[in-house]
Amino acid sequence: MDPALEAAARALSAFDSLGALRLVALRDEPHALALRGVAMAQLGDYGAARSLLVRASRALEGVDTLGHARCLAALGEVALARRDLAEVARWLEEALAALEANGDRPNGAFVRLQQVRRLVLVGAIADAATLHRTLDLGGAPPRIRALSDLIGADIAVRMLDPGAARAALGRAMKFGRVAAIPSLVDEIDRAARELDSPVARAFRAGEEELVNLDRVGAILRADGLVVDACRRTIREGDAVVSLVTRPVLLALAVTLARAWPGAATRESLAAAAFGARRVTESVRVRLRVEIGRLRRAMAPLADLVPLARASSLGVDCATSVVTSGGYALRPRGDAGVVVLLPPAEGEASALLALLRGGESWSTSALASAMGTSQRTVQRALMVLRDQGRVEGTGSGRSQRWVARPPEGFATTLLLVVRGQGR
Repeated sequence: MDPALEAAARALSAFDSLGALRLVALRDEPHALALRGVAMAQLGDYGAARSLLVRASRALEGVDTLGHARCLAALGEVALARRDLAEVARWLEEALAALEANGDRPNGAFVRLQQVRRLVLVGAIADAATLHRTLDLGGAPPRIRALSDLIGADIAVRMLDPGAARAALGRAMKFGRVAAIPSLVDEIDRAARELDSPVARAFRAGEEELVNLDRVGAILRADGLVVDACRRTIREGDAVVSLVTRPVLLALAVTLARAWPGAATRESLAAAAFGARRVTESVRVRLRVEIGRLRRAMAPLADLVPLARASSLGVDCATSVVTSGGYALRPRGDAGVVVLLPPAEGEASALLALLRGGESWSTSALASAMGTSQRTVQRALMVLRDQGRVEGTGSGRSQRWVARPPEGFATTLLLVVRGQGR
């Protein structure tokens, strides 16, 4: 590599993207194209970065195996920034095989870190934690070590371990200062501040409070039934029932838990689960079927009692007896019921949790991360757009969505966690 390209590479390693562009902006050989692509990515122009890196990788294929692999790794990182989650996997897997075959351990470790980030984004936290533990970062530069600990803190947060998250952020800050990259240090500092921010609302017996991650952990460790609408589970102690792929049952469980120690009427249950304005005979039959499914799912933890029997079990139904009936939640233990809700109201709160990270997302990537259909995501985005909470750029398949994070809420800390191997 000639001196100008070497100087541009050093500038990029220090995140001096404008300095690098001054050296390579007018050059079109493959390595210069790759450096220009990385510089554009650092400046946030991911479309131009992708185009330049694709040109560079095609020119280097079959000519410079290691240079081609590094271009693929950069394309994977750009795809991750663009939230093109399917494309990320393809680029990173191909890059990793070539980098490891050619003995490039630092870049191989970086690619594995990007794979961990992708797993975190799609909610495969157990898989991400396993892969992160296997990383060998011996001899890696401080920037890579800082990034690894920052990702480790993110994993710890989503596994509700604030102590491990704070320890990881402390290590990340140490390496970040050695690396002397201001943007990285700022990101670590922001993550540390978010650990003390509210991440959920806790609702119990008609009372609601904002809670941070430490308080969430205390609620989950305490005795009692917890209906967790953030992570879409129902748990008591170590027993957990996942409703990640069953939104109707989750809506019913939340409505029943919020009504505890009273009963939830059929009207409120039908409205929450189906959006029904009135309980017709067909809605009544459908509700009975879904209640039966929820009863079977919750059998290890709680009973669902028909309203007609609720008064004989000590449940206060005074506000419900004049309606067409309902159900009461009766936990096995005596400690009561707590509902954990996202900090923001509404069904679109999970979308906001993803978008408030600051990156732009496509509807397909949002659907993949949430485990739902693109059409469902599109409907929710239209509602949020009309409320002025998100905005879209571009059109068609190139359209991307973004939202600004509100002050004081760390909404990305309690996204859906999917099971091992998902």
